Amino acid sequence: MLHVLNHPLGAHCITHLRDQTTKPALFRTLAYQVSLLLALEATRDLPTRTLGVQTPLELISSQVLAQPLVVVPILRAGLGMVQPFTDLFPDVSVGYIGLERDHTTAVARSYYCKLPALNGRRILVIDPMLATGGSAVQALSVIKERGGQELRLVCIVSAPEGVAAVHAAHPDVPIFTAAHDRELNSRKYILPGLGDFGDRLYGT
Repeated sequence: MLHVLNHPLGAHCITHLRDQTTKPALFRTLAYQVSLLLALEATRDLPTRTLGVQTPLELISSQVLAQPLVVVPILRAGLGMVQPFTDLFPDVSVGYIGLERDHTTAVARSYYCKLPALNGRRILVIDPMLATGGSAVQALSVIKERGGQELRLVCIVSAPEGVAAVHAAHPDVPIFTAAHDRELNSRKYILPGLGDFGDRLYGT
């Protein structure tokens, strides 16, 4: 299932992320803000448990989070989305999957993988741009092979081709995106998109 963010601040952030005149410092701030909104959306259904709490006036029963999180950015661009998750959630582990897209073939090459314990945890795979879907499909497969079961894919911009590829390979994985764009061009870049996210994030 595809979940498209519907929030005025999200639309504002996406507009300025798309703007080619946006400088890296502002780009990073906007990426943080829209990732924060996505983090909230992708965890809306997290389970809770009841805890007894003594307020200054009385003892009450209240809700706390009952399931730890694992956040797995796809390097390098996914690093730009990690901080909102670690800022929001007290019980979160971070894993890393390094996949580099060949700009000629658009095929992802794996160069790094480091994952924490996955059993019983909500796993959020984060990658700003879901273009062909090749990197996301590969990352989700690796995580499942290592025991991950409850997965979500979180991206800032998605293309129909990437969404279709993920749904075909991993129909059980919901996708959360801030913008669902029109199509890929001949070079497999998203249109209208926002260019190379990693390059714009880090000014390279």
